[in-house]
Amino acid sequence: MATPEATWFERDPLELAPLLLGGVLRRADAAGAVAVRVTEVEAYRGSDDPGAHTFRGRTARNATMFGPGGRVYCYFTYGMHHAVNIVAGPEGSGWGVLVRAGAVVEGHALALERRSARRASAPTGELARGPGNVAQALGATLVDDGAVLGAADALAGAPAASGGVAAAWSFEPAEAPPAFRTGPRVGVSGPGGDASAYPWRYWIPGEASVSAYRAATRRSRGA
Repeated sequence: MATPEATWFERDPLELAPLLLGGVLRRADAAGAVAVRVTEVEAYRGSDDPGAHTFRGRTARNATMFGPGGRVYCYFTYGMHHAVNIVAGPEGSGWGVLVRAGAVVEGHALALERRSARRASAPTGELARGPGNVAQALGATLVDDGAVLGAADALAGAPAASGGVAAAWSFEPAEAPPAFRTGPRVGVSGPGGDASAYPWRYWIPGEASVSAYRAATRRSRGA
């Protein structure tokens, strides 16, 4: 798969988010490769966005978001699951796009094995519906944080403390971005959950993998 130059990702997340729809995000490691066609994303805009992890500035957890676009920001949330984001904008912006959902188009058996690992029975329906399921299907963990999309060297861009990224990532945009709809982000509380001010969830209508909208709880989640 051909990943665009890093500069392709160095744009406002409100511009990048719809361009990611219909594109294919792929992760390959020693176990094999899994790829998902992206069907739902959410944009997060740093210091301008109270729903973003980077709203209050740089921390050890969100440092990747302040790097240049075209990298993977992976974090662990709610003590339950990982989430995968694509870093947007120029270095220092703190911008990114959360991959909320996708349809598995490569490595279905491996994705099913990963999704079944912590369940009493095999999952049914879409394997990458919801951000936690996207990460689990791809096999993404915190060691992937900082990975460069399309890097020739799978270890390129890895945080020094990680000991290296044991996987290669790529993203291939759709030849023609599909029609999309927008609406409020899922589960974002406080001002960042204001549907009229931040209708920054983008999805392809009619796709079975698109997650159901849920209003915010007390806990805040962002990219």
